[in-house]
Amino acid sequence: MQDINWKEIEEKLKDTLDEERFRHTLGVSYTAAAIAMAHGYDVQKARLAGMLHDCAKSVPKEKRIPMCEEYGIEVSECEKENTGLLHSKLGVMIADRIYGISDEEILGSIRWHTTGRPEMSILEQIIYIADYIEPNRDTYLEIPAEIRQYAFSDLDRCCAMIMKRIVGYLGSSSKKKDEMTEKACDYYCTLTGI
Repeated sequence: MQDINWKEIEEKLKDTLDEERFRHTLGVSYTAAAIAMAHGYDVQKARLAGMLHDCAKSVPKEKRIPMCEEYGIEVSECEKENTGLLHSKLGVMIADRIYGISDEEILGSIRWHTTGRPEMSILEQIIYIADYIEPNRDTYLEIPAEIRQYAFSDLDRCCAMIMKRIVGYLGSSSKKKDEMTEKACDYYCTLTGI
């Protein structure tokens, strides 16, 4: 993996993200590193992916679709209605162009951290889970201890539990479910028998 200038990355993110999002970013980065350690995965790679997972969150809502069009990024009907989902796709482009990240695993983890997908790589699972369970989430999201425990012992089961909660929440709200979120949930719930 390339040399990482952590200070430079942190400064760039601090300049673009609001204080709460930056705190969340640090939480995801450190949580991802801890999960990686528990699963024998490259800790620095997980930490970097966690640091950059929300690098496009600061792109204003009205600019997300035009940016996607400019860079040839496909936008689904669901994403047109909920442009917040586009930060993961735009994040891949920003991580590559602004932060110089070419590692496909890291870019994939940024791409899929919001919706998940069937058959995620270990790093994709780590970032997906870390984004959901990092400690700063406790201020507004009640996360069962069981989910956090499985993060360190069974990534597939942890993903299934998180996805089931998200799909359940989306089903009870007026928000439209992204097709990939449903596919990922079906895959992991079937895989683990949840």
